[in-house]
Order: sequence, then structure tokens, then C-alpha cells
Amino acid sequence: MTDPIVVGTDGSPGADRAVRWAADEAALRGLPLRVVHSIDKGLYELPLFAPGQFARPVTAAGEELLAGAERLARERRPGIEITTELVAEATATALADRSRHAFEVVVGHRGRGGFASLLLGSTGLRLAGHAAAPVVIVRGDAEAADGEVVAGVDLVADPTRTLRYAFDAASVRGARVRVLHAWRLSGTTAPEVDVRDVEEKLRREIVRGLAPLRELYPDVEAVEEIVRDHPVSALCEASRRAALIVVGTHDHDWFDAPRLGSVSHGVIHHAHSPVAIMHMRLTNRVE
Repeated sequence: MTDPIVVGTDGSPGADRAVRWAADEAALRGLPLRVVHSIDKGLYELPLFAPGQFARPVTAAGEELLAGAERLARERRPGIEITTELVAEATATALADRSRHAFEVVVGHRGRGGFASLLLGSTGLRLAGHAAAPVVIVRGDAEAADGEVVAGVDLVADPTRTLRYAFDAASVRGARVRVLHAWRLSGTTAPEVDVRDVEEKLRREIVRGLAPLRELYPDVEAVEEIVRDHPVSALCEASRRAALIVVGTHDHDWFDAPRLGSVSHGVIHHAHSPVAIMHMRLTNRVE
């Protein structure tokens, strides 16, 4: 069975943008689309409510919301296969569970107004730290699908998965890949560093890592860019002309709770385009 594109929705404008983006992605890749809405069952299992009195209208509202999301996706891409699913568990948990059998998981950057808006933002962050599949957080003007795919690489972790996803995304879009590495001098070492030598070593390392992808995707033009800037600033600036930003993250385990690194966290909050988050393995840097 073909793994679907999974998109979470709460019926908000941000979620609608995510549904449209996911429908486009499903059409580009020839994959089915699964639209998921979750109801936190803890809300109606409290003693204050009799389950029958509270669950029925909540379930009906969820089913109506899913029907609206399905209509939106079908209007956007009439030919794709679409299924919907209403689940009774926390949103991040539900989507992380389904990521094990998904090509990727898509969410909006913000949900409904007020406190719910904060919740969906944090849902995206928690999901990106736990999901088994790539997670796309739809930011900016998702309708502006033209532009290059920008892959941010830090060379501390193995970038293969990030680069492969970026090349694949560029291939289905007929777009160029820009492989971007940002670095900064520390105040204590700046006088001793030959900047041109450092950047040449970084470029050679990136070119070496790109070689297998260039062979695998001969139709994709790829350019390397080395900039002296904070990675978040560099990637967010590049996102202004991008169809998609792809960044990797490796787990920062605090009290056994996987969390995103500062770069992926910052890009999620400030990019001007959709952001795909990939998990990577740590590796030793090649000098």
C-alpha cells in the first residue's frame, strides 16, 4: 500500500492552507491524501460531563469539519484519492502515530485564534520532534509554489536524508535546489581564521556530499551557497524566494523528551515559506 500524505486540520485558515498545500503535494507525487482531525478525549471524559451529552455534538462537529476539509482538497485537486479520519487523542500524538505509515505529515503554523492558536503552534513543534516521517509546517504564502527548494545543512549531522528529500521535492516541482550552509566566526578566534580557507573547505565538503544526489537526480540543478551569518537568519532570508525550506534536526533529549534544535525551531517560527523538518544522525565533521 502506498503511504499517504497526512495533513492535520482544525478548520482554521492556517489549517486550510495546510490542506491545500497537502493536496498539491499529493497530486505532484501521485499519493493519496489522508485528512486527520483530533478531539482531545480528556475534555469529555471529565466527571463534569456525561460522555453521551458532550461527545455526540463534538463528534458531529469534527465530522463536519473533516467534510469541509475534504471538499477543500477536492476542489483544489479533483483527481486525488482522499480519506478522512476523526480520532480521539491529542493532536501531536495522533499525527506522530500516523507518521509511521506516512510519506510526510503536514500541519499549519497556527490554528484558531486565542489559546488554540498557541496550541497548534506548539503541536507543530512537538510533532516535528517526534514524527517518524518528514514534517511540513506550512508558513507564508503557500500558494506561491514557484521558487527553489532550499536545503539548510550544518555538516555536524549526516545531511543525506535532508538532501535527498530536498532533491526529490525539487525534482517533482521542476525546481532548483540551493544547498545553504551558514557559519559565523567566534569573537575569540576571528583574528586567527583564514575566512577564504574555511569557506573553501566547507564548499568541498558540501560538493562531496552532493555528488551521489546529483547522480541520482540528474534533472535537478543544484547550487551551493556558503554565507557568514546566523543559520536562522540566512535560511529565513533565503525562504523569501523559496517554494520550500528543508532543514534537518537531531534530537536534543532533555528528561527523555525529544526537542528540536535551535535552528529548526527558529526557522519554523520565522520562515516566509513552508518548512520541512527532517531527522538526522549525528556524525563527525570531515576537515
